[in-house]
Amino acid sequence: MSSPKSPPIDDHSAPDLEIASSNVTIHPSGFTGGPESHDDQNTERNLVRHMARFRENPLDFLREVSLYMSGTGWRAYDEPIGQPIFYPGFSERMKNMIFASPLLQSKVTELANRRLIVEENEGLLAIKEGTTLDEKRARRKTEIEDNLREVVDTMMENMICKMESKRFIRSAYYGCTQLLTRAYHQGIHVSSEEVLRLRSVAETAAKKKQSIVFLPCHKSHVDYVSLQLICYRLGISLPVIVAGDNLNIPLLGAFLQHAGAMWIRRSFGNDPLYQTVVQAYIDTLLQQGFNFQCFIEGGRSRTGKLLSPKFGILNFIMDSILSGRVEDLVICPVSTQYDKVIETESYISELLGQPKPKENLADFLSSSSVLSLKLGRVDVRFHEPWSLREFIEQQLSRLDLPSTDINNKLSYTDRGRILRTLGYRVLSDINDVSVMMPTALVGTVLLTLRGRGVGKAELVRRLEWLCERVRAKGGRVAHFYRSPTETVVDRALEVLGPKLVGCISGLVEPTYYAVDRFQLSFYRNMLIHLFITEALVSAAMYTKIKQGGGPTNQRITYEGLQKQVSFLSQLFRGEFIFPPEGFASNLENTLRGLEKDDVIKITRDESNTPMYVELSETERLCGRENYDFYCFLIWPFIEASWLGAVSLLGLTPPLDSPKEVWIDSKKAQDSAQLLGKTLYHQGDLSYFEAVNKETLKNSYQRFEEEGIILVAKSKASRAGQSLRLAPEWAPQRDEATGRVLEGGRLWDFTELIAQSRREGKNRRDGATVSSRVLTMSDAVGRKLFQSAAAPVPDDVSSPQMRRNVIGTEAKL
Repeated sequence: MSSPKSPPIDDHSAPDLEIASSNVTIHPSGFTGGPESHDDQNTERNLVRHMARFRENPLDFLREVSLYMSGTGWRAYDEPIGQPIFYPGFSERMKNMIFASPLLQSKVTELANRRLIVEENEGLLAIKEGTTLDEKRARRKTEIEDNLREVVDTMMENMICKMESKRFIRSAYYGCTQLLTRAYHQGIHVSSEEVLRLRSVAETAAKKKQSIVFLPCHKSHVDYVSLQLICYRLGISLPVIVAGDNLNIPLLGAFLQHAGAMWIRRSFGNDPLYQTVVQAYIDTLLQQGFNFQCFIEGGRSRTGKLLSPKFGILNFIMDSILSGRVEDLVICPVSTQYDKVIETESYISELLGQPKPKENLADFLSSSSVLSLKLGRVDVRFHEPWSLREFIEQQLSRLDLPSTDINNKLSYTDRGRILRTLGYRVLSDINDVSVMMPTALVGTVLLTLRGRGVGKAELVRRLEWLCERVRAKGGRVAHFYRSPTETVVDRALEVLGPKLVGCISGLVEPTYYAVDRFQLSFYRNMLIHLFITEALVSAAMYTKIKQGGGPTNQRITYEGLQKQVSFLSQLFRGEFIFPPEGFASNLENTLRGLEKDDVIKITRDESNTPMYVELSETERLCGRENYDFYCFLIWPFIEASWLGAVSLLGLTPPLDSPKEVWIDSKKAQDSAQLLGKTLYHQGDLSYFEAVNKETLKNSYQRFEEEGIILVAKSKASRAGQSLRLAPEWAPQRDEATGRVLEGGRLWDFTELIAQSRREGKNRRDGATVSSRVLTMSDAVGRKLFQSAAAPVPDDVSSPQMRRNVIGTEAKL
């Protein structure tokens, strides 16, 4: 992103290609990357843009329609790279192959035998005269198997994609492009080099009859459409997309199923037959070399950053390889970034505790006014694809297991480790290729500046600084054909709109301010992964800096810094994706980078061992603006964790209550959110986004892993999880007054979080947990105890066992 004064032009970079219909337009390079990557050599093309509209130009509109209906040129989609799709009989052929799966046949036989044993034990196999027991068994077994096959047929009818008609898919492409380019009026942008590489990989995979498994991030329902449009436009076989059956609504459901959607239940429950049908279907797709797609995060991210990986479908895919039923497949991580996400307003409502509305096509179209929006562009980036079999062999080698074990049964622990490593490898790859959009950059700047607002010149200056830092970290910045930074800022402000960013005119200069900080945080979170290590180091230093005084009083010992950074990285290990090099290496690299940027000063002894860390003189002279940037990134998450810990103090059992009362987990988190809203409006919480339910949910998950809370689920009822404080973590109460006393493990844990909290100007006292806040938390907790039942739990989670089975993410 260049400025008018000193545009960073690389005359040797290849041009971008904007492809629309049959026209090719040459532009300067489309985005720049980090100095140690080859991103600055990448090129870009806009695959789709506005098509003709009937009211504006009816002749061109009718011409376009005829081209798609007749299948002229690339629109015919006659010979896509990959296995044949979209022909009559495709669905029936898939059903027959799934039915023939030895895995499914074996499961049907197993279930029939188990049912037969039950009926025989209950005396239900009445023997008629002239028949033997063996004959009755055989006849009954056949009946049961026939019934099970009917059930399987129904499952498959509701599940499998039905890619039957090329005329349909041509019409679908045209219609979806019309809709998408009306909302995202600048089209879908991809890297020319990445798509050329993808086509090459697709050609090789097609020859080997191997599948490409696309694993995109998930921010919007538009994700489903964008990748399909790209594959269609590039002539690559469309992938079968795993989709939750909550989207299988009238009209839309049938449309998506014929365009490649594979419907699965949100929860399989205790249904071994359904699980086997899903595995058999995935096996069949991968054995035949059909392309496949599922979202690595499961559901859509409501916060803007990547969510932790979901392992359900990944487990099916990996099982296909480990069992030997599939030889190999190609993994392709995909990043999809937006100037503006259509659903952000509904996301904020959900994060603030409002129930998620049932999916409805009419509501989606009308509420978002999708036909008249101007939301900028969509950027889709493809990581270099890699072999899943080779990845598994590498992991087996690291576990000191021979590669020959790939087709043998791994232990539950080893399998879990490989699966978890696979999930986080994909997330890391997605982050590596993500492009930082102007809206994300502007939103981040507005949320990381002190003061109520910022002038245009200062906004441009800080944006250019942020772009430099993104590139220095190896990230990619959307460039927009070398437009001046001021022009790009104007464009981003236009896309964000006055509901998110306000402007006060009539002053010395126009002043911009964040109107909806909560919604803007969605865009800030799109790039937080690049600076998470710097943010944690800055928050650890803040334990001393917030004390004030001279520089000597504000410096922190290296041991103290290391201890606090270690604590924070453990606290957020389920919240962020950290670099894979490990804690010590990441800390060393981060300190070296901050020292090089003249943000911090490190005092070393004669052996060059760090002794003290403090702000540099340069950073103090510039008003800590760069240091503050990193703190502002992480402070909302620290606030959320602090809020979660404070809410746990209220779960201390009252004196007149049994010690082992189990609280409904959802009610506990809802109460924590209500407590947070109250603390925010009373000035004890600095960030309203800290009360969002996703971050609180992650905090409770972390507390469970730490053993602070015990979580139970009753097998006898459909009730959700219940929780209670672990006895060794529960604070004591005053025997006379019943008030929670200071001290204990949970109190100290909360204090440790609070040391890195922002000391906001609205804070009415300096105590970590003031008596007022503690009293309020206790009052909320008492209401939970009054309404709580005390069930005998059937299954209490063991945090230590969970850590042993699935492993833990690396610190920092």
